[in-house]
Amino acid sequence: MEFFRKTNINFQGNRRIAITCSAIFILAGFISLIVRGGPNYSIDFSGGTGITLRFAGPVSEGEVRSVLNEIKLGDSEVKTIGGGGSHPDILIRVKETAVEAGTVTLVENTIRKGIPDNTFEVLQIEKVGPKIGKELKGKAVWAMVVSLIGILIYLAWRFEFKFAVGAVIATAHDLFAMLALFSLTNLEISLGIVAAFLTIAGYSINDTVVVYDRIRENIKKLRSATFFDIINISINETLSRTILTGSTTLMVLIVLFFMGGQVIHDFAFALLVGILIGTYSSIFIAAPILLEWEARTGTKKKKL
Repeated sequence: MEFFRKTNINFQGNRRIAITCSAIFILAGFISLIVRGGPNYSIDFSGGTGITLRFAGPVSEGEVRSVLNEIKLGDSEVKTIGGGGSHPDILIRVKETAVEAGTVTLVENTIRKGIPDNTFEVLQIEKVGPKIGKELKGKAVWAMVVSLIGILIYLAWRFEFKFAVGAVIATAHDLFAMLALFSLTNLEISLGIVAAFLTIAGYSINDTVVVYDRIRENIKKLRSATFFDIINISINETLSRTILTGSTTLMVLIVLFFMGGQVIHDFAFALLVGILIGTYSSIFIAAPILLEWEARTGTKKKKL
């Protein structure tokens, strides 16, 4: 099925504008990181205390968060983790920076006062130390580095080295752009968000490989065309597939974002924006890298 046939959009004619916009956005994100003193890590990485409460009657996450606002802990993570029915379990995760002596008792007393008609019992109090958080941060970074190395090796074998370099740079661009976005919006980075980042990397590389495969085919078919034209033709030929795949994925993510609840809100947001960035990078980052590579090292003297 194709909704867009015989399009002739000059994508590569605007590549430098797109690359400049990406560079400015990522630079703004890194400046934000420096000003903020690093990413806004969740309790998974920064350490803190988790308090699990079982209520006698129904209670919403919004009610609990509203009560916690009174003691300036409204930014704590609050989510339903089990129970259900007449005995919902609520997990409150307070960051290490907000944990002081008596914080747990303060949380309990505040909730009892704020929701007096709904009694609860404390099921579990769990502490996550900063050392564990540091280890998790290291493992998260290594997961991304290993994934990029794996992509480089596979595409160098599957296509050519220049294709592999282009794909890795485009994927790194997506990850840096997402990190910049989370810093600029001051959203928390948790283990779930790291999983979203890796998912985005996988989606982006899949889209890039589709474009690269068509470029490789057209290099053999369109021998008289310039490399500039071959890339534009290839992207236009895969445009329908790209839009169909992206739009169907976005439909699901939009539903998750608006109806999935607070627990997966940031995760859905990361994927939603990440899919758009991944599609953009396949066209305006991965493909232009091949063009610039060919312009500087290609054996054929073609006007680019």
